[in-house]
Amino acid sequence: MGSAEMCRDLAPEIDRLLRSANSYIKKKAALCAVHIVRKVQDLGELFVSAARSLLSEKNHGVLHGAVVLITELCERNPETLERFRKTVPDLVQIMKGLVISGYSPDHDVAGVSDPFLQVRILRLLRVLGRNNETASDAMNDLLAQVATNTDSTKTVGNAVLYETVLTVLDIKSESGLRVLAVNILGRFLLNNDRNIRYIAMTSLQKIVVTDHNAVQRHRGTIVDCLKDQDASVKRRALELSLALVSASNIRSMMKELLVFLSSCPLELKAQAASGIFIAAERYAPSQRWHIDTILHVLTTAGGDVRDETVPNLIQLITNTSELHCYTVHKLYRALLEDISQQSLVQVACWCIGEYGDLLLRGECQETEPVQVTEDDVLDALETVLQSHMSSPATRGFALTATMKLSTRISDNVDIVSIYGSCIDLELQQRAVEYNALFKKYDHMRAAVLERMPVIQRNSSGQNIFTNVLVCDLLDLLSGPQEPLQPSLAPAQPISTTTLMLDRFYIWTQKGFILEHNLDSGLLATLTASNSSDSDISSFTLQAAVPKVRLSVFVSELEQIMRNIKDGSIGVDGLSLNLFLILKYEITGINREGASTPNSLFLSFFKSGHDVLHLRSFSLFRCRTDLIEVIT
Repeated sequence: MGSAEMCRDLAPEIDRLLRSANSYIKKKAALCAVHIVRKVQDLGELFVSAARSLLSEKNHGVLHGAVVLITELCERNPETLERFRKTVPDLVQIMKGLVISGYSPDHDVAGVSDPFLQVRILRLLRVLGRNNETASDAMNDLLAQVATNTDSTKTVGNAVLYETVLTVLDIKSESGLRVLAVNILGRFLLNNDRNIRYIAMTSLQKIVVTDHNAVQRHRGTIVDCLKDQDASVKRRALELSLALVSASNIRSMMKELLVFLSSCPLELKAQAASGIFIAAERYAPSQRWHIDTILHVLTTAGGDVRDETVPNLIQLITNTSELHCYTVHKLYRALLEDISQQSLVQVACWCIGEYGDLLLRGECQETEPVQVTEDDVLDALETVLQSHMSSPATRGFALTATMKLSTRISDNVDIVSIYGSCIDLELQQRAVEYNALFKKYDHMRAAVLERMPVIQRNSSGQNIFTNVLVCDLLDLLSGPQEPLQPSLAPAQPISTTTLMLDRFYIWTQKGFILEHNLDSGLLATLTASNSSDSDISSFTLQAAVPKVRLSVFVSELEQIMRNIKDGSIGVDGLSLNLFLILKYEITGINREGASTPNSLFLSFFKSGHDVLHLRSFSLFRCRTDLIEVIT
């Protein structure tokens, strides 16, 4: 209860009482000194000498207070720690006396001689032996003796053993002693007390990286703890089981983990599914086994997996071309059985859209032959579209799959058109875009809806269309720095607010203003003006052009048209999610006459100074036939 000022005033008196002839006073003075050291750390040096002398006392109460005081001093001052490392032999002798001593009615607790003092000495030895080989060697024999002679049938004995294990694992102990410590924790796993099982798994989890083989010997016991009724024990057992998965035991461990996933509490499903995905990706013995495992998880806990699971599985399926037929058949059957697991349904819809024609061939040798017709496939997708359990994202997958199947099995224009008036804006937008493909751009539909190429995995932190490149795209007054790359990621949904803006500035710098006017959903006008005193001698325009429009775009470049009014550039045509980034430099931008001194006339010069009108040219990233401004 004493304040820092009171501790400073009484510290000399406490030091004097530590040398008292009365053991009771010494014990109380030692405990008071502990409080002073915790309150005012710089007063610890005052008690070093007295604390060292207290280790020669025979009274257990005084010894207990002395050990606690020395522990506090060592933890707060590295120099004091080095000085007290010389007391390791004394502490070892005190501990040996407690271990081999006979029955003492004053200190015996359930057959263990003064377990409180033993635990305190073991904690001090752990502090003194940490990162010091000499001190660790001096206590190795003692720790082995305590580990083998302490009764583990009583809670008191388990407390001493647990402290011994922590000390062995924290100091520079011998390898055989560490194995002995792990085996003690393994015996704890068989204890009926759930608290003991819990702390055993907590300790094993800390050392599984450094002593993996030693912990691996107790894998069966750890897996059995997955069946425990206590949720905390289950969680620890799950974490430890996932840490024990390796290339040599992946099949057996995954069977146990999948069984656990099917019956575990809801609060553990997400953690279990995530751990299974990571282990399967790291140690999968084959691609088919990997796909089967993930599909099993999606079937069991599809609503509890992370968002990145769907694209990761799609990438895995795309990269294993030899399993496309097997995978699409398996996903089709899973879709017919259950459409409540949204992640599973999304992957199934994607695969059916990409490889639905393989369902009709019936050539898959690895699955039971099933006769599937075009109507069966379309009915399955329409069931997903109409189900109340389907999320908007899942309906989007199903609608896209229906669209892609139009180039593989039959035209589905009726199904697509129905959702053109859907209340969900994302779904409505997709339907309108796809319907435009059927009607206005039917000649391009086969190329647009061809199968996806192999998807390359991006490393952490890698983004093909980075912010730096976007900023470079908008920096129209500077020269080109590095070529931009096409974005492979689907564009984000466009807010209606962006599309409702009639006019706004997208770039201003040093008197140069680039103004954007959106006259309709398919026409964007860019107007540049110069309010500075000097002419602009160089101008670089960068644009995102749909990849599918590239061939048409190149032919349009050859068409020479004059009289570009007001320096505006129009956008006309269908745009999809893949873009080719192009750069065109304007050789000069000259100011107009005195009547309109602040206007610019933008001219694109070809050989012979012919002006080009680029109908598909834009400073925007487009998603289908709508425009999303990159700002």
